[in-house]
Amino acid sequence: MIRVSALTFGGTGERPSRLRRLLGISIGLVYLCFPVLEIVTGELSGAGAVWGGAGLAAFVALYIATVLSPRNFGDPTRLTYWLLGVTTLLGVGLAVAFGGGWLTLPIYMAVVYGMALRPRLSVAGVLAMGLAVALIGLLEENDPGATLVLVFQVITLGVLFMGVRNTRMLVVRLRQAQEEVARLAASEERLRIARDLHDLLGHSLSLIVLKSELAGRLAESGSERAVAEIRDIESVARQALVEVRDTVTGYRQRGFSGELDGARAALEAAGTRLTIRLAGPPLPEELDELLGWAVREGVTNVIRHARATRCEIEVTMDETAATLKIADDGRGTATDGQGSGLTGLTERVRAAGGTVSAGPRPSGFVLLVTVPHTGLLHPPAKEGSR
Repeated sequence: MIRVSALTFGGTGERPSRLRRLLGISIGLVYLCFPVLEIVTGELSGAGAVWGGAGLAAFVALYIATVLSPRNFGDPTRLTYWLLGVTTLLGVGLAVAFGGGWLTLPIYMAVVYGMALRPRLSVAGVLAMGLAVALIGLLEENDPGATLVLVFQVITLGVLFMGVRNTRMLVVRLRQAQEEVARLAASEERLRIARDLHDLLGHSLSLIVLKSELAGRLAESGSERAVAEIRDIESVARQALVEVRDTVTGYRQRGFSGELDGARAALEAAGTRLTIRLAGPPLPEELDELLGWAVREGVTNVIRHARATRCEIEVTMDETAATLKIADDGRGTATDGQGSGLTGLTERVRAAGGTVSAGPRPSGFVLLVTVPHTGLLHPPAKEGSR
C-alpha cells in the first residue's frame, strides 16, 4: 500500500548533502497522498479537514526539520531527539484522530528511527510504531488485512533503513581506516627516508672528513698522494649523492660485499687496520642487505667515536642464523647510549626477528647482530679472511 523511497536520506558520506536529502524527502512525501486525498475528496470535511490539514502540514515541517537536523545520521543531538519526540506525538495523534490513510504517518517515523537513532533505540522505536499502528487499527475498526499490511511495512521499512544506516556507517569507518592507513604509511616512509639518510650520510661524510684531513696533511708535505685523495673525496661525494637519490625514490639496495669494501676503504683512511673473517656459506638474499646496513653502521661508529687502531669484522653463517660481530680496540664510549644510528639498526634487525647487542669490553667495543633465516643454504664455503 505504501512505499518510502530509499532516497529519503540521500548521500554517500557520514553527513549526506542537504540537496540529496531534500530530494529524497520530496520523493518520500509523495506517499502522503493518502491523508491528503481524504481531505481533497471530502471524506474528511469541516473542522476535521481544517485541523487535519494543519496537523499534516506541521507533521511534514517537523519531519523535514528532523531529517535535516545536524548530525542526525546515527549520532542524534538533543535537537534531533526533541524533534523526533514532537513529530512522533503529532503523527500518532493524527493517526488516532482520523484513522484510515493517516495510519501511514507512523511508517515515516519508523524510517527516521531506523536512520537517525542508535541500533537499540532504532529497534525499540520501530516496534513501538508497529504496535501503535496495530492498536489504532483495532480501535478504529479498520480492515484487518490493511492494518496488517501497514504493520508489516512499518517493520520491514524500519529494518531496511537500519540496514542502510549500518552499511553507510561501515563505509564511513572503512574510509576513516583507509585514511589512517595512508597516514601511517606516509609516516613510516618519512621515518624510513630519515633513517636511511642518517646511515648513508653519516658514513659518507665521515669518510669525506677523514680523507680531507689526510689530503690536507699530504698537501702540506708536498706529497703527490694528495691529488689521489682529493679524487677519492670527489668519488665518495658523487656516490653519496647517488645513494641519497636512490634512497628517496625507494629503489636503493645495499649489498653486504659492497659494504665490506666501503668499510675497508673508510677504516684505512682513518688509520685503522681491518681484519675480515667469513665462516659458513654465502648469505641468503634476505640477509645480505640487512647485514650490509649493520656493517655500515658499525664501521661508522668505529670511525666517529672509537679512535681504534684495529677493527675485526666476523660473519658466521649456520643452518639457523647469521651472526655479525664488529669489534675494535677503541674507547667505544660515544655509542654506549644507543644513538639514532644504532637505534635504527636495532629496529631493522628486530623486524627481521633478530637481536642486537652493543657495549664496551675491556679491550674496546663490540657490536653483535644475530638474525635467523629460513632460506636454503648455498654449498658451504671455507673459512677465510679478506
